[in-house]
Order: sequence, then C-alpha cells, then structure tokens
Amino acid sequence: MSEPSGRWEPPVPPKRTSATTKGLITGCFLVVVVMVLAFLTWGYPGFLRKPDANADGGFFTVPASTTTSSTPPVAVSSPVSIPGGRAAMPKRTKPLADPVTCAFTPDPGAPAPKKVALPPDGPAPSSGTADVRLATSAGAIGLTLDRALAPCTVVNFLSLAKQGFYDGTSCHRLSVMSGLQMLQCGDPVGDGTGGPGYTIRDEVFPELTYGRGVLAMAKTSQPDTGGSQFFLVFGDTRIPPEYTVFGSIDDAGLAVLDRVARGGIDSSKPGIGDGSGPPKTPVTFTGVTTTP
Repeated sequence: MSEPSGRWEPPVPPKRTSATTKGLITGCFLVVVVMVLAFLTWGYPGFLRKPDANADGGFFTVPASTTTSSTPPVAVSSPVSIPGGRAAMPKRTKPLADPVTCAFTPDPGAPAPKKVALPPDGPAPSSGTADVRLATSAGAIGLTLDRALAPCTVVNFLSLAKQGFYDGTSCHRLSVMSGLQMLQCGDPVGDGTGGPGYTIRDEVFPELTYGRGVLAMAKTSQPDTGGSQFFLVFGDTRIPPEYTVFGSIDDAGLAVLDRVARGGIDSSKPGIGDGSGPPKTPVTFTGVTTTP
C-alpha cells in the first residue's frame, strides 16, 4: 500500500475530554478488541475453526443471522490474478531418519462425525512417494505425496483416503487474495470445524515455503493439531513455516483449482470474515484412489 502524500499533522488535543469523545474512544477500543479476538478465533490463513464446547458435543456453526440469503452472490469485481507455472517444492536440508516413528493421538474433545480407525503407530519410511487421485465434482486433482517431507502425514492421509473418510466431503474455504491463494478441504462437517477424532504431529522445518502446486495440512494456531483438513495452494501464498507440506498437485489438478478460483467466492453463504469463504464452484470429493 502506498504512503499518503504530504505530512499528516495530528490535531491539537482539547484541554478537556468531552463525554462524546470518551464514548468514541471507548467504542474504537472495543472494535479493536473484537477484531483481535476474531483474528485469533478464526485464524490466518490455514487454521481450523475450533468446535463450540457448549454445543452438546457438536461443532460450531455460523448463526443463520449472519447470512445474507436475501442478497444475491456478488460477482468478482476484477479477474483473479494467478501466477503461471509452479513453485519449487521445499526440501529438507537434513534428511530424516529412515524409518521414523509415527504416533497418533485420540482427541476426545473433538469426536469425529465420520468414524475412522487411527492410522497405525510405529515405523514409517521417510523415502519414496505415493500417488493419490481426488475425483471431484469440479474435475480430477492428482496428488503426489512425498514421504521425505512428512512421512507420518503421508501415513495419515493414505489411511483416511483408504477408509473413505474424504468421500462425499466438500472443500469449504477458498481464498483468492494476494498472499493467500488456496482451497481448503477435508472437513467432514463442512464449516472448518471437523476432523477425524485424533490429531497428528507437525512435520515442519524452517525452509518450508508455500507456492503454486504445494499440498499442505491445515491446523489451529496451536502446534500438533492437524487431523484431516488440508489446503491446495494454486497461487501466491506467504505464510510462516508452520504448516506441514506433504506433497504436490499435478498440472491437471492446478487447472481445476484455477477454474474454481476464477469462479470466485459465494458471498451468499457464511464466510469467516477474512475475505475467504465457500467457492461458487462446488468441489465435492466423489472418490479418492491411492497408488500404492
């Protein structure tokens, strides 16, 4: 953002603060507090939304009063700018031990809406790749999972895919803004609060970057809180190295993501207040196949 021209001179403060001024100051302070709390609650940019502990074991949903069902979807006012090509995949400067030991932790505070078995604890290879094909309502998306980057995350994703966990779920969050261009998926609830009923450990390192073609895990602002949600990066995404990268997206899949991104965000549905929201072009998983 460019700086305003000229020099800004602060007004001379009044000798005595009026009741109106006090009210304005108090109001501004409250607005700032609400904005900060909203940021921490919803997270930026790949965070999971937290379940509502007071919702009889269910998950938090946006109240109906926040929707704008009487307002038609707003068309994208300008074309979405998406970079071409693909970004270089991050690499570990120091390879992991081979094998590594994986462990998965049940989360009784967040029961899974779709029952699945925990992935197996124990040794897992940290070399080689596995191919995954996401058949979706918007087109096929091919993934290559890289065990050298995140072996336990690969074990988790393959376990969920083979159990049919992702079948029938939809990608709930699209962001097309500069600095965060991704599609977030993997929530069985469909609003950003769902998971598999357990958590997995982060597999991160300082050199992590998130460019076009990268596949990464979503989580809350706390470490080791990932589960089933992941995000597909199709463009410029500048975020800290706190989200496990565990694979890449093929060219055909990027073309699907580009079409979804250019379709824009469906403003008739509840968003999360940061400019992201459900895509106008639905992306529902109709089948997930793995090789091997």
